[in-house]
Amino acid sequence: MASQRDESAGSLPVDEHLEREISTSSSEGPRFEPLRTRKTRDSVSYQVDHHDGDTRSELARIATLLSGGQPSHTSTDTGLQREDTVAGMDIKSPEFNPHHPSFNFFLWLRKYVQLLEQHNFKRRRSGFTFENLSVSGKGSALVLQKTVGSIFMQPFRLREIFSNPPEKHILRNFNGHVNSGELLIVLGRPGSGCSTFLKSVCAELQGLQLSKDSSITYSGIKQDVFSKEFKGEAIYNQENEKHFPHLTVGETLNFAAACRAPSNRVLDVPRKVWAEHMASVMMNIFGLSHTRNTKVGDDFVRGVSGGERKRVSLAEMALAGPPIAAWDNSTRGLDSQTALEFIRSLRTAADIGGLTSLIAIYQASQAIYDLCDKAIVLYEGRQIYFGPTNNAKAYFEEMGWYCPPRQTTGDFLTSVTNASERRPRQGFENRVPRTAEDFEKYWLQSPHFKSAREEISRAENEDADGKEALATFRESHQRRKAEHTRPKSPYVINIPMQIRLCTTRAYQRLWNDKASTIAVVFSQIAQALIVGSVFYGTPLSTGSFFAKGSVLFFAVLLSALKSIVEINTLYAQRPIVAKHKSYAFYHPFTEAVAGIVADLPIKFCVTTIFNVILYFLAGLRTEPSQFFIFFLFNFVSMLTMSAIFRSTAAVTKTISAAMAIAGIMVLWIVIYTGFTIQYSYMHPWFKWSRWINPVSYAFEGLLVNEVHGREFPCAAASLVPPYGQGRNFECAVAGAIPGENNVSGDAWVQASYGYSYSHIWRNLGFLFAFLVFFFAVYFIATELNSDSTSTAEFLVFRRGRVPVYLLHGDRKDEETAVVHEKGTASNAASEAKQEDEINALPAQKDVFTWRNVTLDIKIQGEPRRLLDGISGWVKPGTLTALMGTSGAGKTTLLDALAQRTNIGVLTGDMFVNGKPLDPSFQRKTGYVQQQDLHLETTTVREALRFSAYLRQPNTVSKQEKEAFVEEVIKMLNMEDFSEAIVGNPGEGLNVEQRKLLTIGVELAAKPALLIFLDEPTSGLDSQSSWSIVTFLRKLANAGQAVLCTIHQPSAILFQEFDRLLFLMKGGRTIYFGEIGPNSRTMLDYFERNGAHRCDDAANPAEYMLDLCGKSADRDWSEVWKTTPEAREVQAELDRIHEAKRTDPPAARESTSEFAVPLTSQIYHVTIRVFQQYWRTPSYISGKFLLGIMAALFIGFSFYKQKRTSSGLQNTIFGVFMLVSIFSTLVQQIMPRFVIQRSLYEVRERPSKAYSWIAFLVANIFVEIPYQIVLAILMWVSWYFAIFGKNQSDQTRGLMLLFVVQFMVFTSTFAHMVIAAMPDAETAGNIATLLFSMMLTFCGVLQTPTALPGFWIFMYRVSPMTYMISGWAATGLNGRLVECARNELAVFDPPSGQTCREYLAAYLDGGAPGRLYNPSATAGCEYCPLTSADQFLAGSNIYYSERWRNFGIGFAYIAFNIFACIMLYYLFRVRRVSIANLAARPARIADLVLYRGLRRLFARHAEPTPPGKEADLHRAF
Repeated sequence: MASQRDESAGSLPVDEHLEREISTSSSEGPRFEPLRTRKTRDSVSYQVDHHDGDTRSELARIATLLSGGQPSHTSTDTGLQREDTVAGMDIKSPEFNPHHPSFNFFLWLRKYVQLLEQHNFKRRRSGFTFENLSVSGKGSALVLQKTVGSIFMQPFRLREIFSNPPEKHILRNFNGHVNSGELLIVLGRPGSGCSTFLKSVCAELQGLQLSKDSSITYSGIKQDVFSKEFKGEAIYNQENEKHFPHLTVGETLNFAAACRAPSNRVLDVPRKVWAEHMASVMMNIFGLSHTRNTKVGDDFVRGVSGGERKRVSLAEMALAGPPIAAWDNSTRGLDSQTALEFIRSLRTAADIGGLTSLIAIYQASQAIYDLCDKAIVLYEGRQIYFGPTNNAKAYFEEMGWYCPPRQTTGDFLTSVTNASERRPRQGFENRVPRTAEDFEKYWLQSPHFKSAREEISRAENEDADGKEALATFRESHQRRKAEHTRPKSPYVINIPMQIRLCTTRAYQRLWNDKASTIAVVFSQIAQALIVGSVFYGTPLSTGSFFAKGSVLFFAVLLSALKSIVEINTLYAQRPIVAKHKSYAFYHPFTEAVAGIVADLPIKFCVTTIFNVILYFLAGLRTEPSQFFIFFLFNFVSMLTMSAIFRSTAAVTKTISAAMAIAGIMVLWIVIYTGFTIQYSYMHPWFKWSRWINPVSYAFEGLLVNEVHGREFPCAAASLVPPYGQGRNFECAVAGAIPGENNVSGDAWVQASYGYSYSHIWRNLGFLFAFLVFFFAVYFIATELNSDSTSTAEFLVFRRGRVPVYLLHGDRKDEETAVVHEKGTASNAASEAKQEDEINALPAQKDVFTWRNVTLDIKIQGEPRRLLDGISGWVKPGTLTALMGTSGAGKTTLLDALAQRTNIGVLTGDMFVNGKPLDPSFQRKTGYVQQQDLHLETTTVREALRFSAYLRQPNTVSKQEKEAFVEEVIKMLNMEDFSEAIVGNPGEGLNVEQRKLLTIGVELAAKPALLIFLDEPTSGLDSQSSWSIVTFLRKLANAGQAVLCTIHQPSAILFQEFDRLLFLMKGGRTIYFGEIGPNSRTMLDYFERNGAHRCDDAANPAEYMLDLCGKSADRDWSEVWKTTPEAREVQAELDRIHEAKRTDPPAARESTSEFAVPLTSQIYHVTIRVFQQYWRTPSYISGKFLLGIMAALFIGFSFYKQKRTSSGLQNTIFGVFMLVSIFSTLVQQIMPRFVIQRSLYEVRERPSKAYSWIAFLVANIFVEIPYQIVLAILMWVSWYFAIFGKNQSDQTRGLMLLFVVQFMVFTSTFAHMVIAAMPDAETAGNIATLLFSMMLTFCGVLQTPTALPGFWIFMYRVSPMTYMISGWAATGLNGRLVECARNELAVFDPPSGQTCREYLAAYLDGGAPGRLYNPSATAGCEYCPLTSADQFLAGSNIYYSERWRNFGIGFAYIAFNIFACIMLYYLFRVRRVSIANLAARPARIADLVLYRGLRRLFARHAEPTPPGKEADLHRAF
């Protein structure tokens, strides 16, 4: 190796060459030139002057010190030592400062190595070996779709329920060894096991099972030891980016550096300085310095770009410093240049730092492939090659497979695992292996397998039993650890340091999202003002007892239940915490501790604001001690409930389970607090739960604190008789004493609730005990339940529609009977059959043209041009590619041409056959979007039929439409999964199948003009991309006109296109014309105009992108304008228009906006929504379980209450509590609507499939039957438990109608609120606010006569006023009241008089109550009430108004439907915004009302991305 290097040494001086090689600057970002491929780096990387042996020694020392191992290359021993060029440079030199423009990475690295050498520091490095690696998981490739009917059939399918899922073999018998500092590229089609292989190497085995004879070692260290002691030394990086969105890039990377900061730092610099410096170096290396103070962001929080976010992940892993890193499709979504830079950086880290990388990647370019050392190829979970990358291609060619010219090696290796793409070489047709088993057998008999086994043996002999490596790792790890860290702990810093770092990060998140905190504060102020004002001015008498109970109930309940939203926060951060745990940054429980510590000041401020306003506005006791006790109980109860809800989130696996438990818990807490039903009235079957309800202790403490030691004057209405003297009267209030005008608060609270002031500190102690217990549960559960489980992909079929080959448990093997490789007779017949199906599409004759299309928009008041004078055409029978650099406006142009742009000012001309576009243009074109948006509950065939029913003309019969759909299924080769459910990724169709369905939906519409496609190959592997593009080629050959944007096609794919429209940044044309054979027409144009020649082996698409990229030496758009080709485009447009004007007029077609009438639209859309609901049993069962369980729980909590005054009040609360599930029901409905709306607005409305009226009508009315059925079941569960079975049929019937009305009102209210809202989160918060206002002012918690005058209008407009009034009046009409002993006024009459004689004047004067013992001469017992109607009259509830109330309820339902339609029309059809209605005043209103309110009602301020709206549904 040394001699090779000497022979190939370049002429550059060492410093200049190396600085060019790996230097970076903060202004330019990473520079990795020249590209060092695997083939060239051994001979030319780090070239040095062969006369300078001491320099080679220095480079060998750098590699040795950074890797912690021995020099990998021989160096000469000249006996001379040249002085280090950085030895004389001061540590403060600007070349070492990553913030300075002069920063030089190479010089910094040399200085760092010098310092490491001085301190005798070493880095860990490791390769890995896997032998007999077999991995399995539980699950089946086939799952039957569950429906609502499945719920009822479960008792008859017990075998299915209790049968164990079959064990699925994912990987079988893998063998290989990867040395330290090598890059292994992992190739295979989706589903072949690439991700599982990476996870297995990194010990991420959740949901996976290694076989007993599997062995994975790291330099001889067994996996169980390595993963336990050195977690964080082998890291798996998922495809998706997971970061805290509100943290800046700098904060994210500083945190990562601090978590892995070693205790043995060079120069003994402080930890904080070291972490910030290393983070700055990484930001400089990866081109992130300019984003230091920019939020990382996500789909809902604006931050850095997708490519930059990917680099943040790379930098974070680099700061974690793992010797082994696995990257799972981490370049997905990146353009080719960024992806290449990413792999180059891994190559650099491998060469200098000894990093070992595993890279699973789709569509790897040749440059990326050449950077890797070894390749492993997977075929259906079997290893069919492992070895050097430069031997792989020859291995498969020797096997008998043909590699076409210009096909990249990575694509070729993957293609041999796809029967429809691979081609045997001539003469090998009957000799090549066919199945995965055949390939594996060939591999096991090959000399390459023997070489791999020999390499494993050598590695095992070198590593011995791993004791030396283990000792080295332990020593290195121990030197890095902070003090007080367990000897075998994988974490570098101790627990207090972890808590401190996580707390700092938590405060940074809060500070960066100040608006959310401020919104919470304002919402608490609003709540306190509303609730406090409701009880403002309550008189200080016994008449205020109920009001005081109500306001204290509100106070403790609102404080306690606001913590329920923390469940959402914890589930949002769980994947991030799990990632950081795998990186060995910190214990998950330390993040839990930090979250609580960081929340304490916020909670304290919010509680203070809320309690101060509520306390004094509601007129509670104005004494310092009582206020601070009130505050203490509220604050501690809020912390306790926070601990309970956090524990709920920590012990559950899914947010839906956590929310279901939390919902039941809220209902239980509200009922058994002690206010809605007193302890003495609780039934024994639920009474025990009061003792484990922390809020009940808090409520008792608050109530006794308020009334202790106080005397309350008897309200005038309660004195019996009002003319009594001496001891001959009593206040008709619990706890009163005969002859006393005042009632002791302690006596009242003891008699009414059984509460005592002596319990107050005991109760506080119980609260603290609950607090400590649940925080302990939270910390333990967070530590143990932080990992995510792996799940396998599977198809879902409708019961009875499963393909035969799957039903019998077989895999449909394309090789079992007949081979299908390219070039074989059977495949030719198959392709001919597909082309026959394609010919069923009517050939298009119309030509679509556009001229000088320009789009201007304004961004923050500044004009910007997105499209600049673009001209072109698409003719039938041609496949036109639309390409461009990043940000060139490809999708923008496609949207503009398809009439889907609703921003900016669009100018220019668009014609069909030289005539302007008519209203039917959008439905006559097919538009295949980049997003594969489909309804997850429908089957492939149903999705295609739905498109055909609504988008083909009404003159075509249903039978003809269905027959055409079958032809589309055949032409797209979708027969095997035509009855499969679309599902979600991982649980339904895979990425390729979803893309085929997206294309099929547009083809089923039988587009009469042309087909647009936006990035149809995005996110697909090379073989799937080939399938899609060749299908488009066949469509074009059959006479279709196709215009397709494509990101970065391979050379082979690019050759399938006829024409190219190439754009550059700013939407300017670079080229529009023929591509030509081998792309020569296009390449000749550029070479003729001064571009360098494109190499014959190069990819013309990459050549074009490089030519017009950042390093372009000229403005190619200006060049285009001066060429004959540009003038010829304009001339051709004139010829097309002239020729089409002279064509005879075609048969007149309908130009209406929609293909079928509104009634047909409503019919088909309603059927589909019914299907969606029927096939979503989780939603229906969740809804029914919530309704029925809540009704049963409420019914049996308030079961047949006594006929006392308190029993009467409890019965009204039984009605009131049933209404309380309104908010949860509403928030269940909203996400269903949003899922349908996302599909409609993103895909179906622009395609003019059906009207928005049909969409709304279907969604509103499909919900109603389920609501009615649920209402009946709830009525049965609730009504008879509370009111019994002795009421009249009319009463029962009317009570049922009220329940039905309430449920219908709930669903229509949900649709009204969500109609105009951007997502379910915002709508959910608004609905919760409106509902809380309805409940507060319905007259139950504060009677209308006691409401302050300015709130009486809210009582009148609240729908709940009329519903609860109707319920209560109907159910309690005529019920007699029998006062309990503590409710009676008991006093003695004057001597010589009976009770009747003494009270004659009072009773005859219209006293409302009854005298129980008129003839008694002592102990007169007077009950203040005779019947329930008297009690209800105090709240303006009258039996005579029951039908009026029923009618008003339906008026509200009608209003909801009307408002839903109008709001949707105004805000989502007409798109009215406040800012457009007027100038400056309206802009201010828009700022305050729209943006301000959005911050109050949503946790994110940015617009919700299309297709993501349903992701934001939360329970509040």
